[in-house]
Amino acid sequence: MEKKKSARVNESTGVSKSKAKREARKKQARKEKRDANAARITGITVTTVIALAILLLVGKQLYLMMIRTTPSTDYSAGLTDDGRIENADLAAMVSLADYKNITVPADEVAATAEEVDDEIDSMLESYKELSTDEQRVIADGDEVNIDFVGTVDGVEFDGGNSGGAGYDLTIGSGSFVDDFEQQLIGHKPGDEVTVEVTFPEDYNEEMAGKDAVFAVTVNGIQVAPELTDAFVAENLADTEGVSTAAEYRASVEDEFYQEHLRDYLTTYVLENSTVNTYPDKYVKATKSVMKNDDENSGMVMEDEIAYEQDLTQRAKDSVKEVMVYQAVFEDAGLSFDADAYYNEQIEAMGEEYVKMYGAGYLAQGQIKEMATEYLVGLYQ
Repeated sequence: MEKKKSARVNESTGVSKSKAKREARKKQARKEKRDANAARITGITVTTVIALAILLLVGKQLYLMMIRTTPSTDYSAGLTDDGRIENADLAAMVSLADYKNITVPADEVAATAEEVDDEIDSMLESYKELSTDEQRVIADGDEVNIDFVGTVDGVEFDGGNSGGAGYDLTIGSGSFVDDFEQQLIGHKPGDEVTVEVTFPEDYNEEMAGKDAVFAVTVNGIQVAPELTDAFVAENLADTEGVSTAAEYRASVEDEFYQEHLRDYLTTYVLENSTVNTYPDKYVKATKSVMKNDDENSGMVMEDEIAYEQDLTQRAKDSVKEVMVYQAVFEDAGLSFDADAYYNEQIEAMGEEYVKMYGAGYLAQGQIKEMATEYLVGLYQ
């Protein structure tokens, strides 16, 4: 006879209920262990992240303490009184460009007709005179002299009367409300013009949005003279050393040529010279002065590390320029009396100004100027 199956066996799996319970307990224990390990690992990870963040923050602060530049107003720090970088052998520290054999492209240094014309026009503008010629017509851009009386509903208002003193107004400047200026275009000296305007809504409380009428008298139009031999002889002969219009134009062309030649040569020498070794002490002093200037200008330093990196590069660029000019100065055998120059600067600019920058800084400027003039002189 067959034995009956135990009632404690799971009929679908053939596993006893007690064994199933044991397996379930084992699974639960393994799960709890995994969960505990996960929690422990998560705790370690969070703690590690926090610790790393603290270390990074502390490390950043320590790094900033090491690289942070202290601002200074000592412009002559790191310089001798005759304008040279202290303890710097420029012949060894700078590989100079071959500044005596530069090919200067004529088209890059020649004056352009546009800049010469603009310079002459600007000069003539400074000799403007008021013309009352009734044949002249006001155009946009003209400078006119007018008198005016403004009224609202037939009643004068404060600030609306020139009082017969004459008022210089440039047409198109937007100095007056609404289209006041445009209504004068086409009129002539001596004309009486009625100008109607509406004050803007954001004007002062008294006049905002009101319609006004101005009775305007055109006194004249400012007119620049023409460049003629007569004008040059009368106005420029003594100051510019020229006697004809052609001579003046030629002198302006030469000024631009000299300026362009100077820029080309100095740029070429700076770009084609190499600094082999920087004078660390002077770079540091330059950074300090630059930072002081930055702070005084209101510069915002959002990322201090990035700022310090940029400051270092700017300082090196500036120091390279100083080194190259000094190297040219010394290579060319140039010299000047530093004490006499210092006293000359005191006479010219005052003792307070000279002491603010110091003898070294001012002499350094003289070295740059003399080196530049020497370069230009080689190519004239």
